[in-house]
Amino acid sequence: MIEDQSLDRAYAALADSTRRGLLVALRDGPARITDLAAPLPISFAAVARHVSVLESAGLIDREIRGREHWLTVRSAGLRPAEEWIAEQTSFWSVRADALTARLERRKRQR
Repeated sequence: MIEDQSLDRAYAALADSTRRGLLVALRDGPARITDLAAPLPISFAAVARHVSVLESAGLIDREIRGREHWLTVRSAGLRPAEEWIAEQTSFWSVRADALTARLERRKRQR
């Protein structure tokens, strides 16, 4: 099996609902970590750890302006995960179509 650590990191990052929520919040554009943390029922330190996971997975970029940390989504970070899902979907769709055709043939033969 081929190891793709970027894919592993992306899926590990996306496995957590808080991190997915942070990505959704960043859809509207760049935001400060403090603004993202404010509505969440967890500590700022916990949010910072979630941000680090997203950053390590290549899903967000951080820009430091003075004391403020601004985050933006890095859409290219999702591409490996998207491509893997598309590959699997294509493979299994072909297999499912072949199974359907085979079952239809058997049904007509009976």
